Amino acid sequence: MFKKKLQQLISEEHPIGIKFSWLVQLLIFLSVVGFSVETLPNLSAEHHKILHFIEVILVIVFSIEYLTRIIVTDKPLKFIFSFYGIIDLLALLPFFLQFGFGFVSLRALRFLRIFKILKLMRYNKAINHFKAAFLLAKEELILFGMAALILLYFSAVGIYFFEHPAQPEIFSSIFSSLWWSVCTLTTVGYGDIYPITVGGRIFTFLVLIVGLCIISVPAGILASSLSRVKVKSDIEQKRNESKSS
Repeated sequence: MFKKKLQQLISEEHPIGIKFSWLVQLLIFLSVVGFSVETLPNLSAEHHKILHFIEVILVIVFSIEYLTRIIVTDKPLKFIFSFYGIIDLLALLPFFLQFGFGFVSLRALRFLRIFKILKLMRYNKAINHFKAAFLLAKEELILFGMAALILLYFSAVGIYFFEHPAQPEIFSSIFSSLWWSVCTLTTVGYGDIYPITVGGRIFTFLVLIVGLCIISVPAGILASSLSRVKVKSDIEQKRNESKSS
């Protein structure tokens, strides 16, 4: 009986579970805001106490959720080492590890608190749609990812041979040219490294054109996959509504 109530608490279909999921999402948002507020300079000791108190409450709720999921599952170890299980654990670790590490180490561990925002992936349908779309188009995305890496190296080699004689300190090696390749292929163009030779500028123009294609094609693939996932979700929702009626 007790286990059944716990299952209802974390169920995404039961009314209690839906309310609890909304509460968790609100607390995750509160945690992210609190984490950001802590970085403000000149915070008083009183403000730090309030933020710490809020963090303690959040950790208690997230710990209850984490332990509940372990209790109700038939395979606890499988959940613990699953994607969501690891995310939940990483979100809790900084609070509990602060008691066994020094202040300097704690500052590095606090970065793990950012994993709390990834907990939204379990509750937010829009994020779940994006995840499903990514899985649907993973082969195409991997293909374009490999093509991007190849073009990244190719452009670094090309700009090195064009610009190294003119700028030996800036384009000192292919490895140093990789930063230019990243900025150019992604069309960011910070301007800290740029070609000055005619050949280098023509090559840069060609790389920019290719970079636009590399960015636009995966975006189109994801958009198409998201549309297919949305249609599939709507069909399943209508089926469930027709069955319940």
